[in-house]
Amino acid sequence: MTRIGPVSTRIWDMKYRLKQPDGTPVDQSVDDTFARVALAAAQAEKPHDRSFWTDRFQAAMDDFKFLPAGRIIAGAGVDRRVTLFNCFVMGTIPDDMSGIFENLREAAMTMQAGGGIGYDFSTLRPRGALVRGVGADASGPLTFMDVWDTMCRAIMSAGSRRGAMMATMRADHPDIEAFIEAKGDAKRLRMFNLSVLATDPFMAAVKADAPWDLTFGGLVYKTLPARDLWDKIMRATYDYAEPGVIFIDRINQRNNLYYCESIAATNPCGEQPLPPYGACLLGSINLAAIVERPFGADAGINTARLEDLVATAVRLMDNVIDVSRFPLEAQAAEARAKRRIGLGLTGLGDALIYCGLVYGSAQAAQQASAWMAAIERAAYGASVELAREKGAFPLFDAKPYLAGQTIAGLDADLRARIEQHGIRNGLLTSIAPTGTISLFADNVSSGIEPVFAFDVTRKVLMPDGSRAEERVLDPALKRWEEMFPGQPPGAAFVTAQTLSPADHVAMQAAVQKHVDSSISKTINMPADISFADFAAVYMDAYEQGCKGCTTYRPNDITGSVLQPTVQAPASPVASPDPYLAPMGEVVHLTQPLARPNTLPGQTYKLRWPESDHALYITINDVIEPSGRRRPFEIFVNSKNMEHYAWTLALTRMISAVFRRGGDVSFVVEELKAVFDPRGGQWMDGRYVPSLLAAIGGVIEEHLRAIGFMTADSGGQGGRLVVVSDQGTMMKACPRCGERALDRAEGCETCQSCAYSKCG
Repeated sequence: MTRIGPVSTRIWDMKYRLKQPDGTPVDQSVDDTFARVALAAAQAEKPHDRSFWTDRFQAAMDDFKFLPAGRIIAGAGVDRRVTLFNCFVMGTIPDDMSGIFENLREAAMTMQAGGGIGYDFSTLRPRGALVRGVGADASGPLTFMDVWDTMCRAIMSAGSRRGAMMATMRADHPDIEAFIEAKGDAKRLRMFNLSVLATDPFMAAVKADAPWDLTFGGLVYKTLPARDLWDKIMRATYDYAEPGVIFIDRINQRNNLYYCESIAATNPCGEQPLPPYGACLLGSINLAAIVERPFGADAGINTARLEDLVATAVRLMDNVIDVSRFPLEAQAAEARAKRRIGLGLTGLGDALIYCGLVYGSAQAAQQASAWMAAIERAAYGASVELAREKGAFPLFDAKPYLAGQTIAGLDADLRARIEQHGIRNGLLTSIAPTGTISLFADNVSSGIEPVFAFDVTRKVLMPDGSRAEERVLDPALKRWEEMFPGQPPGAAFVTAQTLSPADHVAMQAAVQKHVDSSISKTINMPADISFADFAAVYMDAYEQGCKGCTTYRPNDITGSVLQPTVQAPASPVASPDPYLAPMGEVVHLTQPLARPNTLPGQTYKLRWPESDHALYITINDVIEPSGRRRPFEIFVNSKNMEHYAWTLALTRMISAVFRRGGDVSFVVEELKAVFDPRGGQWMDGRYVPSLLAAIGGVIEEHLRAIGFMTADSGGQGGRLVVVSDQGTMMKACPRCGERALDRAEGCETCQSCAYSKCG
């Protein structure tokens, strides 16, 4: 029976547990969840084999040895039209108006089904270029990116999770400088991750300090020193963490399917470079769960056991291709024609600790490379056996496939078997961000990353309204304390905060050698790193063979990385303060706060130009023990009954959010982002995109008036931040409201409730 701690149990209950529409649980245990996934995946087998493979699949997931991506765990075997694929790269955007908006429609349909998306905007003509036939100048790709951003906010406002999008642009596009600088505006393109497609000629020009042409359609729009453009990329990333850099020629050169596709974009977190309509199907081998004799002189992973686990995982993931739904038929056709999967690893940081190896050291890099090589070899071998049984992927062509750079690096026996039998899956390996499923898997270290923190105290709201402190240990520290009570941990117990950027690059490069797709990893930088040292990390990543590079340095635009608060073990204690939610802690609320008999409040009059009658918006507050007021409930009244049903529903929902505590600034953000397709209105000299946005503005005004929020004066465009004694360390999480939104593995993840922008 798979056993997990209280925090992991809550992650399972919130994200992965199957429930009836009324909230009644269907999965009674984690093992029930795994059984559901196993049974669903086995439906792709012949009827008489399904029972056998159901048992094998569930055994692989037991004790979290194999972790399918969260989308698979949550969606497999449920009676809902959901996709089991995490993310997609959408079709190539044609440089005409009808094609652009057809692609926007496809993006909306994909996001509505829960998939993140990636787009290359290099195909759109630059700002100012002539649009023949209408006698006008083009508005440029960034204007259309704004449209995509607005669409994503609209889809997000109707769903349960934020949309995730990746936008790429070639380093030779005439609008590349504007693309690089776009995220300097704290309000712009918030739904996008941005990455520059750096070609080999561009990198050569940078190193040679040569001139660089910005071109489109055969015309040179501008020439500038390549090093100046590179410095602009580095400076933007240094100042506000974007754009990332994708070494696109390296990706295409090392792509197994180079002979039948061209790649120009990735999924939102960067671990899956994909062709148009490509989809990423993800899963991870949990290395920490299969290390034998941890902390012993002979600690290690049994190769035969690893190969068997990988073979089962490959078969399960290959089956998911056949049982999953897809938002678009083009995505289904692409997935089935090439059958690419992305099997990777998680728990690397803990596994290295079990083996006494310091993350980032030469020995650790060598061991990580060896483990990934074993996964690669086992995955390709399993895919060959699947091809013998079920057939190769439809676009398999032995001669060009075997000539690919990745395949050429496999051993001769494996290449001979591919030539003889074919292979079931065009690509097989990828290392994805695993923040939420790693926390679900008893807080194991995430993906390829080092341990974030070994020992933290989180507070949990109990059913009776009291709060209990809960010590959450990293599994390696937990096992160490069990095996060696009273002894201090060894030198291998390092965290992300103690490592140098070079340590991170060394690990990414070592593992990339055996990953046919790519790796999602964020290299955390200290705030005081010099610009020259910062820029050197990217060049180092290129020289060491990485396919991309993403860094994070604390900055004024995106905030600073949450620092772990390590506290001594504590027994559960009740908190006398039911309103405060300290930063960096999980707050699991099972009951809303009780309403006092009387509350202070304020009523605001709102006139919407389209309505004959004003709306009266009343917001009532509670007084915290500290004396600060915080919003508790909202009412909207009007003589105009046209809006009665939706305003009643809206105010009940907002009131429920207010009563659950934490940072509620995201309510303002979401309401102000809603646009009316019929058009907004001008109010007090500014454009308001919808009545809902106007209500959001009233809430914002009230929160400022009571001192609960203030406009950030740090040059961030009036972005709202919570007023707190601790200060403003991070962005607010859209789910729990805590300011604990960290950027790791190329993805925003909440360190408090484990919300992930990427799944």
